[in-house]
Amino acid sequence: MKKDIVERFIDYVKFETTSDSKSTTCPTTQGQMVLAKHLVGELLDLGMEDAHVDANGYVMATLPANGDKKEAPIVGLLAHVDTSADSPGRNVNPQIVKNYDGKDIVLNEKLGVVLSPKEFPELRNYLGQDIITTDGTTLLGADDKAGVAEIIAAVDYLVHHPEIKHGEIKIGFLPDEEIGRGPHLFDIKKFGADFAYTMDGGAVGELNYETFNAIQAKIHIRGVSVHPGRSKNKMISAVLLAYEFHNMLPIHERPESTEGREGFYLLHDIHGGVEETHVSYILRDHDALLNERRKENMTEIAKFLKKKYGENISIEIEFKEQYRNMAEKILPHREKLIGTVENVMKNLGITPNIYPMRGGTDGAQLSFKGLLCPNIFTGGHNFHGIREYISIPSMRKAMDVIVGLVTEFYKQA
Repeated sequence: MKKDIVERFIDYVKFETTSDSKSTTCPTTQGQMVLAKHLVGELLDLGMEDAHVDANGYVMATLPANGDKKEAPIVGLLAHVDTSADSPGRNVNPQIVKNYDGKDIVLNEKLGVVLSPKEFPELRNYLGQDIITTDGTTLLGADDKAGVAEIIAAVDYLVHHPEIKHGEIKIGFLPDEEIGRGPHLFDIKKFGADFAYTMDGGAVGELNYETFNAIQAKIHIRGVSVHPGRSKNKMISAVLLAYEFHNMLPIHERPESTEGREGFYLLHDIHGGVEETHVSYILRDHDALLNERRKENMTEIAKFLKKKYGENISIEIEFKEQYRNMAEKILPHREKLIGTVENVMKNLGITPNIYPMRGGTDGAQLSFKGLLCPNIFTGGHNFHGIREYISIPSMRKAMDVIVGLVTEFYKQA
């Protein structure tokens, strides 16, 4: 039975699918597998006979071509099922605000949680529209269950409108995107698409083919622990060394001070004490060379502190590449992969908004693995937080873009 996109989305967000960076399994949490199996059931109901989920939580399915143009490209559509651990993802209770009037939205009166256009002026773009919000206690999960709902709704629409001709379409839902592991076990060859798009962006019109270059820095600091009553000129606190290290990094290169193409250092977490402290940073920049300079800067700070405090302390840094700027791979194919989406959006009355993502998607890693994969909007805002929301008309526009996109590639063949 045909289901509305809103019904699907509200159903999906109620599945707890928070990913866990400390887990070594794939998917990292069982809830992701539960949702994956549910999605397979829906895809089978839509007639996608090969729909399945593998042991690692990757869902794949095929909508067969219904036209006679054998040369039409095989287009992939991707989204991720996990949600961020930055805010609670259990017992999500979505609320629909009808005909938004431009005023503050009280998400949770008891807790005093308000979604206000004073803090989030883009809310005013949705005057008169129906908006889905949280209840102020959890995130919503539009990142990226909106993408999942939009893809399945588009498939649903195409199945029920066979007069719309298209080539073969591959559907993929991935686990653990929020912790950077989504593409790790994704079988591109088995997926079989010529190229793909992630539905994992923000406001209407957003279209991305540039991401950050991403590096993780893990720092292990060992100090000198001595009884505090007898510690003069002897104790060297590892946790204070961590703070000193942090304060030597440029203050204007923190996330809260940057925008556009400006990169940053983010102190992600710190734990420990006098004897030993562990610190984790993420380094981000669209320019890979600038990120390399950040690594060099951190290394030099560590050397300075070791020289300052002597051989009794140690500061060890381990750098790990997380993903690279996918523009390097996509730019040679810009006219086809980006230009086509621009034209589809314009035909739908949507103004394309192409800009470099201040983050990453599964598409960044997949593009370097051989599956070129730009990113398209879902319509959501304030991802990862309790003030996350999404406009219902925006979700419908994202679905329209998907339908228009697969149709346009068929016409071009």
